Amino acid sequence: MKKIILLLLIVTLVYSCAKTEALPPDTYEITVTAKGVMNGLRSYIKNIDEKRNETILDTAIVMNEVFTFTGNINNPAIRVLTINGVNGILPFVLESGKISIEIDKDNLSNSKIIGSSNNNDYNLYKTNYFERANTISKIKEQVQTARNENNLTLLNELRGKSKSLKLELNNYAFTFIEEHPDSDLSLLLLETQIIGYNQDIEKLKNSLDVLLKVINRSAANKLIGRKIDAFISLKSAQENLNIGKVAPNFSAPSPEGKIIALNHIKGKATIIDFWASWCKPCRRENPNVVRVYEKYHDKGLEIISVSLDKNGQKERWLKAIKDDNMNWHHVSNLKFWNEPVARQYNINSIPATFILDKDGVIVAKKLRGDALEQKIAELLD
Repeated sequence: MKKIILLLLIVTLVYSCAKTEALPPDTYEITVTAKGVMNGLRSYIKNIDEKRNETILDTAIVMNEVFTFTGNINNPAIRVLTINGVNGILPFVLESGKISIEIDKDNLSNSKIIGSSNNNDYNLYKTNYFERANTISKIKEQVQTARNENNLTLLNELRGKSKSLKLELNNYAFTFIEEHPDSDLSLLLLETQIIGYNQDIEKLKNSLDVLLKVINRSAANKLIGRKIDAFISLKSAQENLNIGKVAPNFSAPSPEGKIIALNHIKGKATIIDFWASWCKPCRRENPNVVRVYEKYHDKGLEIISVSLDKNGQKERWLKAIKDDNMNWHHVSNLKFWNEPVARQYNINSIPATFILDKDGVIVAKKLRGDALEQKIAELLD
């Protein structure tokens, strides 16, 4: 009898240890229950990057309404789960440790996630977000009723309320961050705000400042913080190149080695022209630029051409200037696509032009052919 009791105790102890066995560091295990989802369907964990490109990180197959993902991850990150044939996507925090997910086969976004403080915070965020979205949907129904009843007063009131709530919904990530400045999830949410286009740079800056304590909490968070800060710097620089902005000053060496600055040569109208001797479209456009320069230089037009020629090709650069009769200001560090001025002006293809007015304000970009002459004529004729 004692042996039986001892054996039962040993079995219980072994089973208990197996159930509570910790995962190795930087390892995740996601157990998913998928009631009503057909066997054999594939499920994916995906990353969506800043340009909305999707990358599959892990794959599992549904068997008996259950499937499991296991793998390694260095830093927590917001990822999405999808299942072939099931509507929607499920954003969640992929991080080391054990996570359980209960799938809603009718809408993945309604699935339940259990297993980490970050996902608990993310559940709170999504609950609040969808509550606001549902309120907007109800107002949309009320708008239709008011329209059918021709109740213009109520219709205008509902439209105004809907517009305000949509703005609030669009900014809810920033609101959550402000209300949860100590949550790692807030930093992960901020990282998602650099995906896509038309970001509010000031909101990104303010939220990054709010999360300094979180950023300094770990090496992983510092990496995310640097990524967001780099994005803000890039977007800020790009915004300085928008039409209506004063063109950023720059300086670079001329073929003779003299340093020429944009601010020192600007005229009543100025063309900043990015080109290279090896660029065939540039060389085809040069006669048109020459014609515009000869026609309008006496009226105040100045041109400064920035070459993206390579180191060791100075003679080729000089020959192209002479052959194409480009009798205006020229500068280059001969660093190809790493030309500092080209990087400052976010140049990723040539030819490229910026047209400035007498105050150095950018009034047009990327003009060629007749369009270039028409803009210069508008400024000087």
